[in-house]
Amino acid sequence: MAGLADVSARTRGQVAAAPREPASLGLEALVARARSLGQGDRRILLGIAGAPGSGKSTLAERLVTALGADAVLVPMDGFHLADDELERLGRGHRKGDPDTFDADGFLALLRRIRDGGPGPVYAPRFDRNLEAAVAGSIRVDPAVRLVVTEGNYLLLDEPPWDAVRPLLDEVWFLRLDDDERVERLLRRHVAHGRSPEAAREWVLRSDEANAALVMRDEGRADVVLAPPPLPVEAAERVPHSV
Repeated sequence: MAGLADVSARTRGQVAAAPREPASLGLEALVARARSLGQGDRRILLGIAGAPGSGKSTLAERLVTALGADAVLVPMDGFHLADDELERLGRGHRKGDPDTFDADGFLALLRRIRDGGPGPVYAPRFDRNLEAAVAGSIRVDPAVRLVVTEGNYLLLDEPPWDAVRPLLDEVWFLRLDDDERVERLLRRHVAHGRSPEAAREWVLRSDEANAALVMRDEGRADVVLAPPPLPVEAAERVPHSV
């Protein structure tokens, strides 16, 4: 795992001086790395970032499943603003943009999780069938040592999102071929009810604009991963990605 070995050499939240070559690591190696992060005497927050369709949710879910009771997944997209509020703000056509999330609420949750306490912390989960967040869906018990969060904007270097990176002990960035990403996004939108034409319009107008933002700050990650393409069925069943 040479690509991950030099993580501690950089200060958390520091911008990388130059882009790095992506590491190609299998799930077993990533699980081992995640497990090692949670071996200390305090709770660790691991972030998984990447452009829409890069496989963040699938990797995060597989990590947490492999780690069992030692880890819990708290996705960023539980902080989507409700559709009614987006319509009130005139942002319904750009759902998924940075300003269509409750970023301050996400930050507050990360701080609570990081600080710990005698009782559990509850987090919202985004229900793709409802297209809405459901409060209190994820329980973070005091004994959990590793909390994994995933989302588009964990590395975004503009307020208020720039306050997220210093709260995370380590961030992995997933880099995927753009053509493959776009195909995954098209399949996902069609699976959730859009026509192929509407899916393509949304992806090229909204998702890809957000992808450009996300990829701009790749250098703030501790390691860049170039994952092998996921099977189609895995890419299409992702419930949380934006």
